[in-house]
Amino acid sequence: MKSLVSITDFSKQDILSVLEHAANFEKDSRQRLLQGKVVATLFFEPSTRTRLSFETAINRLGGRVIGFSDANNTSMAKGETLKDTIMMVANYADLIVMRHPLEGAARYASEISRIPIINAGDGANQHPTQTLLDLYSIKKTQGKLDDLNIAMVGDLKYGRTVHSLLQAMSLFRTSFTFIAPPELAMPGEYKNLLAKKKLQYSEHLDLEGSINDADIIYMTRVQRERFLDPMEYEKVKQLYVLRNSMLSNTRPNVKILHPLPRVNEINIDVDSNPKAYYFQQAGNGVFARMAAICHLLNL
Repeated sequence: MKSLVSITDFSKQDILSVLEHAANFEKDSRQRLLQGKVVATLFFEPSTRTRLSFETAINRLGGRVIGFSDANNTSMAKGETLKDTIMMVANYADLIVMRHPLEGAARYASEISRIPIINAGDGANQHPTQTLLDLYSIKKTQGKLDDLNIAMVGDLKYGRTVHSLLQAMSLFRTSFTFIAPPELAMPGEYKNLLAKKKLQYSEHLDLEGSINDADIIYMTRVQRERFLDPMEYEKVKQLYVLRNSMLSNTRPNVKILHPLPRVNEINIDVDSNPKAYYFQQAGNGVFARMAAICHLLNL
């Protein structure tokens, strides 16, 4: 049995296999491979795209969905532990998709569960299926995963999506451009990983001009819920706003990605630019998650 808690749980070959299957599902999304299977979606933290795209993926594959989107409506509100919840739900389902605000909660769940766990986000730690759909979007728009420059903008400290994407893209020949204030800089452990793999990266404070050599501009939201001090959030929340005028000198092949939801870090005047890809990126999540589920269930 295999779980997907961190993108590092998948080898490079696993990732390429999932991306290939995602492309097949995009061509034909009505393959009933989950007929007779039940998937539990346990969302202890709010979600729109992740939960709905997982449920769409399961339904299109012919499976059934059980679960909850508000832990206050479960026995955990009565004091039931996470362990007991996981052990109980494992009796009812073939696979569990779980989002939890605590870092490490998904890894703990995978260690006690007798069925596979997919981490749908654990605090500021990991979001591996977002990474799979990001990789699928990159490969689909660029035609490759090697020899690309990825510009990551905004909250690089708490942004679990950029952490997972960096780890995945470090398996390929990738260079990175980090654009963030010192308070939200990419943590040292991830920069050390790139150094160990002899992959190039640069760090910048200014957005305009720093994105001109990028193949992918990965915008992130400054996450208010990760800040203990509201004043610290107010200082950095609007430091980077991508506007259409900033894209005039960028590469013709560049695509703008965002894990969504956005607040104001991408101006709406960017939406009509053909370089904007974030809404199509969200749509790719259904195919990537269909492929991930089938991979873990050996279907």
